[in-house]
Order: sequence, then C-alpha cells, then structure tokens
Amino acid sequence: MKQFFDQLLQLLQQGIAAIFRFVQIIWTWSIDQITRVFQAPWDSWLLWKQILLVLVLVAVTFVVFKAGIKLWQAGVSVLRAVASLLVAFVMTLPEILVAGAIALGGLWAVNNLSFSQWPTFTSILPGSDSKKETSPRTGQPGQTTGETVGRGDSRTGDDRERQ
Repeated sequence: MKQFFDQLLQLLQQGIAAIFRFVQIIWTWSIDQITRVFQAPWDSWLLWKQILLVLVLVAVTFVVFKAGIKLWQAGVSVLRAVASLLVAFVMTLPEILVAGAIALGGLWAVNNLSFSQWPTFTSILPGSDSKKETSPRTGQPGQTTGETVGRGDSRTGDDRERQ
C-alpha cells in the first residue's frame, strides 16, 4: 500500500512539475513580447503606428490587469483551501488519536495475551472430555477440568471410574 501511495505521489509531482514548466514557458514568452512592445522605437514611427502602439499597450494593460485579478482571486481561494485543510487536520486529530490507541491496544493484546490458558467453549460443557489447545509458549497441552497431574495418570476422574 505504501508503494502505491509513493507511486501516486511521484506521478502527481511529475504532473505538477510539467504544468509549471509549461506555465513558465508561456509566461516567459509573453513577458518577453510585452517588454519588446515597451522598448519599441515609437518616437520615429508614423502617427498611425504610434496610435496602433498605444491601442496595443492599452489592450495588453487591460488583459494583464484581468489576469492579475484572476491570480489574486485564485490566491485567496488557495489560502482558503489551505486553511480548510489545516482545520480538517486539526478536527480529525481526536479520531486519529483514538484509532492509534486502538491499534496499540490491539497489538499489545495480540502479543501479550495467551488464550490457550482460557477454557474453551467445549470444556465448560458438562460431560465434555475435550483437551485444551497446545500452548504456543510452552508446547505443553493445557489441563482440562478434572485432570490429575503428577503420577503419570492423565485420565479424568470419569475415565478411572469406568475401568
């Protein structure tokens, strides 16, 4: 799962980098063209060329102003989105903390509790002669109710009475 997220993040990073390179190319080209317009030797041109240049400058200024307004609005939207994301991170902290505590407790229970020492469902029923599971720690079978230990006799009391 981690490898999937790493690959996804790498793909997103490469895509975003490609978009920024494309935007950089367009911005650089456009700024170069706008700079060339302002550096034009307009004082030696004919009147109609000077009027056309003024119209071009007005149009460029208008379009750049509109682009500036859109960039400003986008910046405000980005700041709002980042603030909303940070608020979401903070608001989900209690749930994430509880999930981590549950994971820690579950892992502790799995590593430290031995259920082989607990009675099984069949061993608590009357007349049951089932054995307990082998303990994973000692390799020895657990005792069931009524078993005797010590003299090598592992039969229950009911088994001895039948013989």
